[in-house]
Amino acid sequence: MQEQGRQMPKWWYQKRRPKSDNVYFENMRRVIFQAGLNWQVVDKKWPSLKEAFCNFNIQEVAAFTDADLARLLKDGSFQKYLDNMDKSENYSKVIRVLINNFKWLGAPSAGVFLYTVGEDINVWGHE
Repeated sequence: MQEQGRQMPKWWYQKRRPKSDNVYFENMRRVIFQAGLNWQVVDKKWPSLKEAFCNFNIQEVAAFTDADLARLLKDGSFQKYLDNMDKSENYSKVIRVLINNFKWLGAPSAGVFLYTVGEDINVWGHE
């Protein structure tokens, strides 16, 4: 599928309709997950998200128990996300990733955010 010379993602159903309610549900989740995030981050993590949400099968997700919700919350920690980043150079790479992936986050606020969540960052430039 192409629009004005560029390849559109497979999950965009322009000028055609999804084949099932589960696909509608999946696309709705994808759009919500992408709100404020770089779409490439969501695209990269999409297979794991599909697995976590039972391939977006409406009946299965609707039947999630409290244990299922606890499992999802435990598995998707933001701390794990931060722990897997290169924190050298006073977190400069982490800050770049955060400001590129979170639409309304700028470099100064990203640094303060990291400081406020317990990261060992020198926000004010002095020891």
